[in-house]
Amino acid sequence: FCSMSKPVILVTNDDGIVSPGIKALVEAVQKFGDVIVVAPDSPQSGMGHAITIHDPLRLQKVNQFGNIPSYQCSGTPVDCVKIAIDKILHKKPDLCVSGINHGSNAAINVIYSGTMSAAMEASIEGIDSIGFSLEDYAMDANFGPASPWIKSIMEHVLSNGLTDSKLLNVNIPHPSLGPIRGMKVCRQAEGRWEEEFVEGVDPRGQKFYWLTGNFATRDTGPGTDINALREGFISIVPSSHDLTHHRAIPILKSLEDINPGV
Repeated sequence: FCSMSKPVILVTNDDGIVSPGIKALVEAVQKFGDVIVVAPDSPQSGMGHAITIHDPLRLQKVNQFGNIPSYQCSGTPVDCVKIAIDKILHKKPDLCVSGINHGSNAAINVIYSGTMSAAMEASIEGIDSIGFSLEDYAMDANFGPASPWIKSIMEHVLSNGLTDSKLLNVNIPHPSLGPIRGMKVCRQAEGRWEEEFVEGVDPRGQKFYWLTGNFATRDTGPGTDINALREGFISIVPSSHDLTHHRAIPILKSLEDINPGV
């Protein structure tokens, strides 16, 4: 399906191949190159960077997006990227885009996100990658207003490439805030989930626990993705898989002088 002149674009997500978000993303990017879709066969939200190692993967070609080659995979979002490169494309795509996620992946959410982990997996392979998310968890969310902005980001990345960071975390404000005011390149805000487990009893009398909670942050000042979203801007955070806290290395250097005598 690949031509010699057009870039190859891999599309994936974590909400599943039938989600409205991935349909909107395919429609937004299909004019930019030869598109192939490999996505989970069921929702995989919150899977982070999980991979499947104890079970075989199933891969099935589906007719989900007309003449665009599309496959559903029984694995995680990261599995989808790995198997797409190795067994379908047999090479690295020029660009990987993931989403559009139903719900924000700003701040600490990037750690848990299957959407962002799929894009991150591609970036680890040296592939320019973008994760797109909309601040609306509803399955009937309106992705239309985001489309021209997604296209502009795509044009920029395909024309200029991504150098120091091979991965962009793009979050789109909730449509209820009105027309999108623009885009801001930001840093990831600090924050955490204040969680609790709701306890219940199932029809068989067995106790269960259901995770719930609220996102909390005080890091909402200028320059953060949270601030940009609250002001109605699209936030763009250059991201990385390097989890080293580089400023802490000099502070911890004294550990190298310790000899416990063993």
